[in-house]
Amino acid sequence: MRVILSGGGTGGHIYPALALAEVIKQHEPDSEFLYVGSERGVESSIVPATGMAFEQLSVQGFKRSLSVDNVKTVSLFLKAVKQSKKIIKDFKPDVVVGTGGYVAGAVVYAAQRLHIPNVIHEQNSVAGVTNKFLARGASRIGVAFDVAKQQFPSEKVTLVGNPRAQQVANIVSTFSWQTLGLRDDKQTLLIFGGSQGAPAINLAAIEAMDAFNARSYQVVVVTGPKRYDAVLAQLAQRGILAADNVRILPYIDNMPEVLAKTSAIVSRAGATSIAEITVLGIPSILIPSLHVTGNHQTKNAQNLADDGAALIIPEPDLSGESLVEAADTLLLDETISENMAAQVAKVGMPDAGDRLYKLIQDAILEKKD
Repeated sequence: MRVILSGGGTGGHIYPALALAEVIKQHEPDSEFLYVGSERGVESSIVPATGMAFEQLSVQGFKRSLSVDNVKTVSLFLKAVKQSKKIIKDFKPDVVVGTGGYVAGAVVYAAQRLHIPNVIHEQNSVAGVTNKFLARGASRIGVAFDVAKQQFPSEKVTLVGNPRAQQVANIVSTFSWQTLGLRDDKQTLLIFGGSQGAPAINLAAIEAMDAFNARSYQVVVVTGPKRYDAVLAQLAQRGILAADNVRILPYIDNMPEVLAKTSAIVSRAGATSIAEITVLGIPSILIPSLHVTGNHQTKNAQNLADDGAALIIPEPDLSGESLVEAADTLLLDETISENMAAQVAKVGMPDAGDRLYKLIQDAILEKKD
């Protein structure tokens, strides 16, 4: 199978595409891939590092207000569509798969104009602008949340989950908390605000530090590389030292392995985080970001909370006190944590990549018929 993948802007669009490529390779080892991303997106560094062939386009998003920049956006999009058509004709894919972001809009739209089988994947509860635009011409549409199905044509859409979930589920973790000077026989709370960290979550962790120092469970706070020194400085200003059961780290580069040994997690509610948390059955305290399109993180989190699979602390209500209260609920009450872990496991989809692969096959076969 020859596959063009496209998705950009955030890891939430990129990692599902790369995870899908792994699944396709498992089914069809001779498959060839080309990833088309944007010049300025993080995919320009993430994808080439995997060894996958990579092409770049120049695109930008629309401004929500009237702006001269939107004229440039349209011009760049039309140019990107033209370039994408050439890329597609040269590569001759069996299918083009878009996982979101403005660059995927140009690539998948070009495939639609060329009558190439194309599949789009929506990771969030709320469909992104790009996928809404592409839905009408898509051969098939896969979604990660059942609630997202109603936002797309019913005859095209299928609940498949997030391919990142299958990738994480298949990882065999050899991680030990002892590498951080902690114990493997203790409950461990991981506080993680994303790869760059989250100031609001870091502040709540600082405010909670005295209480965490006195708890029977362990706490690992991942601040983000650029915020690590500031967190240590604020703790020093307050005269607080982390106790033996607490570790403060700038970053964790083997997150899936660490998650596999985590008792509970404090996290944002992005698509990738949700996929990882649910497939591993981790009880969570979700703090949705307020600075995302369509407030989709709140809706992602609410879908889990409605099933009893997560606790939510809205960011305006986040404090050291509310964080400790939620953590104690999950880590000191075995009944609650066990029930939540069972509910989370029901939501996780460890075969998400296989489901999306099947959808891609359907799109290709439909074109042949």
